[in-house]
Amino acid sequence: MSDVWMLRTGILLAGILLIAAIYVFGRPRKPGQGRRLGAGRVEGGRVEPTIGAQLEDELGTGSIADDEALQAELDLLDGASATRGQAGTTLGRRESEEFDKIVTLYIAARAGEKLHGPDIVVAAEKAGLAYGHMNVFHRLVEGHPERGPVFSVANIMKPGSFDMTTIQSLETPAIAFFLTLPAPIPALDAWETMLPTAQRMCELLDGVLLDESRNALGRQRIAHLREELRAYDRQQEAPITRSPRW
Repeated sequence: MSDVWMLRTGILLAGILLIAAIYVFGRPRKPGQGRRLGAGRVEGGRVEPTIGAQLEDELGTGSIADDEALQAELDLLDGASATRGQAGTTLGRRESEEFDKIVTLYIAARAGEKLHGPDIVVAAEKAGLAYGHMNVFHRLVEGHPERGPVFSVANIMKPGSFDMTTIQSLETPAIAFFLTLPAPIPALDAWETMLPTAQRMCELLDGVLLDESRNALGRQRIAHLREELRAYDRQQEAPITRSPRW
């Protein structure tokens, strides 16, 4: 008799668990839940590219970049054109805000740690970067700083810059290297300048070097990027063919 009672009890408990699972997992999602639209995007519509919007596409959502961190880079990069004509250094300012492509790398802190402001400044100086426009670091063309940055380095935390008045207390999960094309030098040359700089700073900061998808940067991805940038340079050098006049 006790065996029958235990069997009935087991069946009853299983039924209760099944009903609970259906209730929890079968509830409809709220509108928009589980989906993220970038700032300034409209479903089914076309948005003109901006530096910040392009970087948003590449950054996406991930462990090193929450919504606030993402907005930091958008504010920083899209704000570059708004600061023209205002007081402040122009060292590292692009000659034009128009662009075709952005190549991004990240140095992320190791699990449970942060990158600290003073360490970032020292690493940037040792890597040959200059502090300038938008309060971020830039690699400039040697002897021709007026040509703008070969690439720049920003903080992923809002507002994206490195404020030297509070640099001693700054902590961030990651910093971003971004190469905006066209650059003042050929794209492949710019990449061959940015990569060793990022590797050197990563070593100095004891961080982890990531690609634009926030995966560890490996040889295969490096080779693929080199090929992409070679193709970009060839496209830039290709003569414009004109239709003959009749």
